[in-house]
Amino acid sequence: MTLGSGTTVGAAIDRALVSYGLLTELGEEIDDEWSYIQDLTETWRHRLADVVRQRADEDLDSVRDAAIDALIAEAARITDPHRAIDWLSTVPQIVLIALGEEP
Repeated sequence: MTLGSGTTVGAAIDRALVSYGLLTELGEEIDDEWSYIQDLTETWRHRLADVVRQRADEDLDSVRDAAIDALIAEAARITDPHRAIDWLSTVPQIVLIALGEEP
């Protein structure tokens, strides 16, 4: 039996989006990629917002919550703007998978 984590799907996505915002800012240091970054982040933010609209208040089990926390911790280690850009597709997909959603 997996116990609840005391958090919700919406709260977990909010935490992930803060991390995602930091990656976005880091990636924006590459001027030539600015438009690409804006398009990419807008697409993924909309996808995550769809999940929030459908499942915001749903309790999140501790395993899924821990997976999202591990992702956030890993993303926080990124310091290279090019690598940050790579992760702008990775982070939302992992969040979705951790939540049992299709990326």
